[in-house]
Amino acid sequence: MEVINTSGRRKTSVARIYMTAGQGNITINGKDIKAYFPNEVLQTIVNQPFQTLDLIGKYDVTANLKGGGVSGQAEALRLAISKALVVENAETKSVLRKEGFVTRDPRMVERKKFGKRKARRSFQFSKR
Repeated sequence: MEVINTSGRRKTSVARIYMTAGQGNITINGKDIKAYFPNEVLQTIVNQPFQTLDLIGKYDVTANLKGGGVSGQAEALRLAISKALVVENAETKSVLRKEGFVTRDPRMVERKKFGKRKARRSFQFSKR
């Protein structure tokens, strides 16, 4: 198997991955997954495509993550891994799509408007 190169995005996070056959090592920005995502929930999110297809320990993933927060980065990485698994075996797409791993989540933070405190929240009103 050659190297499969895919990318995934979520909010403002971008994940670029290189997947090869291996022992299941996941390296993110030069660190192991347990060092980069110490939270068990985030590690589970990243490994969901492998768990769904019973492929844990079959592929090595080297990832470059950039932008956003930790949950956005974890979900961007999950999308990139799912896309790489679909490139490797197109028959897995229906199973991954049913779980919602192949669809990019389009939700982004709404911009702040002038005259408002946040995107929709107004300043506190007081009658004096």
